[in-house]
Amino acid sequence: MSRLGVNIDHIASVRQLRQVSEPDPVYAAVLCQSAGADAIVAHLREDRRHINDRDVFLLRRAVRVKFNLEMSLAPDIIAVACKVRPDQVTFVPEKRREVTTEGGLDVCAQLARVKKAAEKLRAAGAEPSLFIDPLKRQIDAAVKCGVTAVELHTGSYANAASIGAARRRLQELKEAAVYGKGKGLRIYAGHGLDYRNVKAVTVIGQIEEYNIGYSIICRAMISGIAQAVKEMKALVGG
Repeated sequence: MSRLGVNIDHIASVRQLRQVSEPDPVYAAVLCQSAGADAIVAHLREDRRHINDRDVFLLRRAVRVKFNLEMSLAPDIIAVACKVRPDQVTFVPEKRREVTTEGGLDVCAQLARVKKAAEKLRAAGAEPSLFIDPLKRQIDAAVKCGVTAVELHTGSYANAASIGAARRRLQELKEAAVYGKGKGLRIYAGHGLDYRNVKAVTVIGQIEEYNIGYSIICRAMISGIAQAVKEMKALVGG
C-alpha cells in the first residue's frame, strides 16, 4: 500500500499573512498524523515565506511519523537541516520569485554539489532524496550522487492541457518509475496532485509514497468551515 506524505507549508502561509501565531503548522501536523498521514512534509525556503526555523525544530519534536524536510542546496539551509536532523531531506530547486516549485532539480548540471550535500546530510543522520523530473538522465545522475530515493515531479502531468497530454505525461511517469526502481531507488511522487488526478497515478505500482499538500489544505478549508462557524456562533450568540 502506498504511503501519503502531507505538506503543511500553506498552513504557515496563512499565518504569515498577518505575522501572528495562528494557524499553527505544528498543530496541523499533529492532526494530520492522527488522521493517518504516513509522513509530514515541510519546505524551509531561503526567504522563509511560510515555514520558518522555529517551525522545523518544533516539527522534529512533535512529528512521530516520518518528517521530510524539503530544502534547497543553500549552505545556510543545509546547516539548519544538519541541526534539525529530519528523517529525510528532499533537495528541490528554488527560485526566489516563483509561486511554487516549477520543476525538478537539475542533478545532471550540478552533480558534484548535490553529491556533497547528500553526503553531508546523511552524515548528520538524515536520509537524502532528490526531487527530479521523470527523466532517465536525471535518475542516472541521482544514482551517481549515492541517494537511495527520488521524488518524481508530477506537475507536468497535473497541469496537462488535454486528456492526450495527460496520458503522455502519465506514461512518462510510469517509465521513469520503472527505470528508477530498476536502479534500486525508492520512488516517490508529488506536485500538483489533487483529489481529481491522483487516482490515475496510483496505478504505477513502483511509486511508494505520494507527497501532497496544497489540495489537502484547500479541501480542509472548505470541508471544515461549517463547523468553525457553528463553534463561533455558539460563542457570540450565548
